[in-house]
Amino acid sequence: MARHERLIAKGAVRLELDHYLEVLVRKPGAFPGSTALEQARSAGKFTPVHDAWWTQAMKIHGERDGTRALIEVLLLGRHITHEHVVAGLAAALRAGAMTADAVALEARKAAQSETEPARDARALGQPPATVTSLHEWRLAHLPPDARPLPSVSHYDKLLRRRRTSGSDHREGEAQ
Repeated sequence: MARHERLIAKGAVRLELDHYLEVLVRKPGAFPGSTALEQARSAGKFTPVHDAWWTQAMKIHGERDGTRALIEVLLLGRHITHEHVVAGLAAALRAGAMTADAVALEARKAAQSETEPARDARALGQPPATVTSLHEWRLAHLPPDARPLPSVSHYDKLLRRRRTSGSDHREGEAQ
């Protein structure tokens, strides 16, 4: 069930951006000019932080994939409060992490920091936290690869066998 504010003007239409996100994920080209986006902007639900993150995401991922990433971020609003999503967008933008996963992580951190007792990292002499790519972290923590390099010598043996089989064709010559 949804609640909507009552519209006073006759024939007025109020579109809720959240109601269209599933469709917009499949058709991200419809997002930039959508009426729901314009109404969300005018209502203050789509902030300048959203626009800045979206611009950077489109530069990095391309227009379609950057818009899809933004729509995934907007879907986070169903589980995380708007203020925390905006805080996550701002933190991810500062770190240059233009993925919905990074925004979700930062939004959860913002939500968690409200519930935990306040700790000032600078007072403890620690550097401020930064966003780390999960992919980079996994690569940095992989064990060394001790396997021998692959060999193609058995293919070379096949080529020698073909030369000695009596055919007129020699290796490296055009037919």
